[in-house]
Amino acid sequence: MRLRADELNRFGEALGRELRAGGPVVIGLSGELGAGKTTLAQAVCRGLGAETAVTSPTYALVHRHRAARPIYHVDCFRLRAPDEARDLGFDDMIREGAVVLIEWPERAGPWAPPLNRHFRLAHDPDPALRVVVEEA
Repeated sequence: MRLRADELNRFGEALGRELRAGGPVVIGLSGELGAGKTTLAQAVCRGLGAETAVTSPTYALVHRHRAARPIYHVDCFRLRAPDEARDLGFDDMIREGAVVLIEWPERAGPWAPPLNRHFRLAHDPDPALRVVVEEA
């Protein structure tokens, strides 16, 4: 998909609404810096009814948000090695039945839980667009 900013937001909000009920869900968000991973995560959180503003957890690594169900927004960009993801609490998040949004899941290596859905985002030659591909 090639999406403008407003379309990326609508896509994420719709995805969030789909996730309001059910068991734990893990969504991976991969791609280039500035491609829209955090924007998509923010939109998913809005769709889930997040009660607080969603900001990038780049420095904290994990932010928890209250909504229709717990949301964890994890940013693995700053991990220097996959073993640093060991103590992020992924097992606890899954046990809680949360929606877990992981930016840069590949950096967590084997410590990242299995992804239910994985989106790769990229810049488009048209700077007003972002490319979003769901990987199998």
